[in-house]
Amino acid sequence: MDGILESAEGSGAEIVLSKTGHTHLSAAERAAKMQAQGRRGLLLVTSRWTPREIREVKQRGIAVVVIDPINPPGPGVASVGATNWSGGKAATEHLLGLGHTRIAFIGGPASAECSQDREHGYVAALLERGLGVSEDYVLAGTFDSETGRRGLDRLLGLAEPPQAIFASSDSIAVGVLAEAHARGVAVPRDLSVVGFDGTYPSEQTSPQLTTVAQPLRDMGRTAVRALLREIGGEKPDSMRVELATHLIVRSSTAPPSGAAS
Repeated sequence: MDGILESAEGSGAEIVLSKTGHTHLSAAERAAKMQAQGRRGLLLVTSRWTPREIREVKQRGIAVVVIDPINPPGPGVASVGATNWSGGKAATEHLLGLGHTRIAFIGGPASAECSQDREHGYVAALLERGLGVSEDYVLAGTFDSETGRRGLDRLLGLAEPPQAIFASSDSIAVGVLAEAHARGVAVPRDLSVVGFDGTYPSEQTSPQLTTVAQPLRDMGRTAVRALLREIGGEKPDSMRVELATHLIVRSSTAPPSGAAS
């Protein structure tokens, strides 16, 4: 939102914020309302809207750009995201480099494209090291802390629980940390945890969360520029823009307990 607002202000555009998942309006009804209000563009952020719903909006002459879509937005729709696959691979490689071999993945919705890409990066890193991927170690849920809590509870019940967890979002990782604390599992002595997003809460956890940071402000700025180009009748430079992620190492990860430093 910071990136969107900064870019919009510099371009003289006005931003109105609403939640797509908390309304009785259909996509067509929302588009008609926007049109009546003189709105000319729509930024969808991590939305579940289907290609059909997006098409209904565009058919009313409203430009659409999608940020980090849950569902593939369909042909002819510009989208902005991050390098989720390489970010997932970097997170897993960090844990492998510390000496962990039993690494679990707790993802968001199984249908979410961004979570799929992060999981695929996790799998690629394991396979490159000659390690198998255990089905017991790969879980899906939603991008919230409760998924992290439930996920850790399930993983700790395994005969051979993981030494480390790569969570597909910081919010999931926060839930993992909370459940670990409640159950007396010391992080990072007993369990290393990596998140994904680089959001403010990752800096406030105890211990501070190692995470893969997305360039969130730049994603917002890029999406606004693409939307204004479409509103102006121009074609975007690219229908799919992926901005680079980077790993931030903090104190929630360490070598496995008992390993040589």
